[in-house]
This record gives sequence, C-alpha cells and structure tokens, in this order.
Amino acid sequence: MDDLVRLWEMPETTENYMIAGWEQWADAGEISSGLPHYLIELTGAERVGKIQPDSFYFFQVPGTHHLLRPQVKLVQGHRESMSTHNNDLYYANVDGKGLYIFMGEEPHQNEERYAEAFLDLVESVGVRRVVIVGGVYGAMPYDKDREISCVYSLPRMKKELDQYAVRYSNYEGGSTIGSYMAHHAEFRGIEMVVFHGFAPAYEFSQMGLTVQAMRVEEDWKAWLDIMRRVDYMLGLGLDLSDLEERGSTLIAAWRNKIDELEQKHPELHIKEYLDSVGQDFEERSFIPLDSAWDELGDILDDQG
Repeated sequence: MDDLVRLWEMPETTENYMIAGWEQWADAGEISSGLPHYLIELTGAERVGKIQPDSFYFFQVPGTHHLLRPQVKLVQGHRESMSTHNNDLYYANVDGKGLYIFMGEEPHQNEERYAEAFLDLVESVGVRRVVIVGGVYGAMPYDKDREISCVYSLPRMKKELDQYAVRYSNYEGGSTIGSYMAHHAEFRGIEMVVFHGFAPAYEFSQMGLTVQAMRVEEDWKAWLDIMRRVDYMLGLGLDLSDLEERGSTLIAAWRNKIDELEQKHPELHIKEYLDSVGQDFEERSFIPLDSAWDELGDILDDQG
C-alpha cells in the first residue's frame, strides 16, 4: 500500500462499494463535490481514512495570487486556523453492505502517483466497484431527466451498463480525473464506472440580456438521476425521497425564473429559445425493472 494512504479503521463488511467525487474541473451542478457530501450526511458515514496531500498541490502559480494558497485566519497575530487539502474516505454500513464515500481535491501535479494512491486505497478496503460522479454544463431542458454520460474501466462491463440509460462518451480532449482514474483502474482489473450528469446552462449574451447566462449551480435533479442508477446498480436501497423533492423544487424555481424573464423581456422570446433547446433533446429516463413492474401494477389496479 502506498505510504501516502492512511487507514485507521477497517470495517468488517464483505460486500463493499465506493462512490467518489472531487473538487475538480468537471463539477457542473456541484455533482462531483456536492453529491458525495450529501451522501455522507444521508448515510451518517464516518471518516475512516485519507490520502496525504504531500506533493500533489501547488502553493502558487504566477497570476493566481491567493487561489491556490492555503487559507489562514489570524487573530491578534496568531494562527487560529489553516486550511489544508483534503482527500478523505468515509464509511457507512447500508443494510449490511459497506459504502465507502471518497471526497477529494483534484491534484495539480504528480497525478500518476495520486492515481496509484487512490487505487491502493480502493484495493485496501476491498471495494468491488467504484462509481465516480461528475458534471458538465450544457444547453438542455431544465425540466427533463438529465443526460448521463458513461465511461468504464473494463470492456466486459459494457453489457451490464447498457441497461442504465446512459450515453457512452466519445469525448476527445483534456482528461477529467474520472477518465484518468478509469484508465489506471483497467491495468489493475478494478471495476470503475464514471457517470457525468449534464447540468442545464443557457447563454443569453447574444440576445442582449443584462443577465448573460443562467446555469444550475447545485443540480439536485442531476444528483437524483445519477443516484437512481447508482442505488440500483449497487443494490443499496437508499431513501432518495429528499432528492426527489429537491429536484421538483428546483424545476419549479427555474420555471418561475423563466416566466419572470419572459415578462420583463417579451421581445427576446426566451421560451422560444428554450423550446428550440429541447427540440433535439432525447430524454433517457432510467426506470429500474422492479419500479417498472410496480408502476404497471398500479395501472392495472386502476383499470380494475
């Protein structure tokens, strides 16, 4: 095990899974940073390990000023607090299954050693499958199920993943940390799935609006759509009713915002613009098989 990995508790569950997210580039809708934190609170997970921050982070890059530096709070000349880079592992027992939740900060350098340390951590706690979550912004309907793109580590996994209503990524360009981890996981034979949710964002600058852009900062609907897949895949049985309520509240709030903009600027035809956004959008809804049977049973009951 990498000497940067620290574990001070090893729970005894034999069926273990991990959900991982980072403060990272692909964090639209706070899917990668916010969703793991939400799951820690939902499950009551406790911190059981970490990756040491040594050698992974810059103190400064010219022009960034305070953006990369640790944050200090001084009181009467003495340090009261000093921030540090956190890469923490949490654990919760969910109906007899071990759920590990990793919350990290994307490294600035030495990314290969960071990946090795992360995968050492995965292997050390006996995780069967890792699910990494992330988000990207795109012009898509705010009131529809989010599109979920998928990357995976082992070719044999695709047949199973076909059932999860995902779009397999054909992206070319700078790698996200999820794709980078999946690349290294393949060499170790580790099952890893990367789900990126598309969070709605609209660019209005060409329309002459004083508000030039709108985007969902904390996309609870995307969190829900990803977790429906993850919960079913891992057989966790988590209560997602709070996320369902938050998602509905988010859509209602956005509908009100759009109505307000339409009233203030009717000449800009904002609703027509949003309708055009949705014209070519193919909604891929994930309905687990058992839920589908429940819904069919309700329909049959209604029909006598």
